[in-house]
Amino acid sequence: MTRPSAKPVVLIDDGRIIAREWRFVPGAETGWHIHGHDYVIVPLTNGALLLEEPGGGTRSAELRQHAPYTRRAGVEHNVVNAGDADLAFLEVEIIDRPLDAARLATLSRFMNAWNARDIDALMNCMTNDCAFHASGGPEAEGRRYQGASAVRAAYQALFEAYPEAAWTQARHLVVGDRGLSEWRFVGRDRKGTSVEVDGCDLLEFDGELIRLKDSYRKARSG
Repeated sequence: MTRPSAKPVVLIDDGRIIAREWRFVPGAETGWHIHGHDYVIVPLTNGALLLEEPGGGTRSAELRQHAPYTRRAGVEHNVVNAGDADLAFLEVEIIDRPLDAARLATLSRFMNAWNARDIDALMNCMTNDCAFHASGGPEAEGRRYQGASAVRAAYQALFEAYPEAAWTQARHLVVGDRGLSEWRFVGRDRKGTSVEVDGCDLLEFDGELIRLKDSYRKARSG
């Protein structure tokens, strides 16, 4: 006997979260499937499920309205409405973004390299065709440095201009191919003048590495 099919309705699909409302008439099934991501189930009704599992095993599960539960990726089953009434639940899948985590790790290493005054470590966080737009300069973008050699020289010049320098209170954010690093710069220039200003970097990535560092810094006035 052929079972009716449960009806999924996609409510959210933004590349990070997929939320589906599953609706079952009595006896309806999802069909066999493997969950490729961690997920959360939020029952919208009370109900009884029959879970058919690989190898011919089955088990029952009771749904309690608004009582959520979670499962890890890799679950394989066919879900059947075993009750006499319609039921529904919300399934929310969490889509892993490992590249985001890797890019956040790059930003953390990048900040540590600034505070260690380690030019090689800085450049290891950037692509060979990287660019740096300084916070000040003759152009709308500030002063532009293109290519690894020019960027390295600009970073070295900054360290020489500020024999004492620290980037503190760091916070990082990654969204797609773009990143944001916020910081407070605390330093002393070659004349001994103290500097303490807030700033940020807008960054663009190529894979896990930084392609562009575009810097912005507050200008203090008396």
